[in-house]
Amino acid sequence: MLKIHRLTLVASAAAFAVALGASAVPAHAQTVKIDGSSTVFPITEAVAEDFQKSKKGKIRVTVGISGTGGGFKKFCRGEIDISDASRPILKKAMDECKKNGI
Repeated sequence: MLKIHRLTLVASAAAFAVALGASAVPAHAQTVKIDGSSTVFPITEAVAEDFQKSKKGKIRVTVGISGTGGGFKKFCRGEIDISDASRPILKKAMDECKKNGI
């Protein structure tokens, strides 16, 4: 089980880095909003801090802790850019995202 959690955390950090690095929006105008799992929060916060430092503060990253379910809800409503999760997304949440064009 611990191996699966590590894989999830590594995958989340990698997705975060790719999402931030692939943007065409001018850096001075960009804020990346992340929310979700309190389990994943420490890693996301550390990655966000390092990323902001590497961009010399031109990109702001906010990291919240609304829980995995709360993060999925916010993501599916288009309120955040990245959802941290300590479990896979449920079909109900996937359906909500699809309904909202996400």
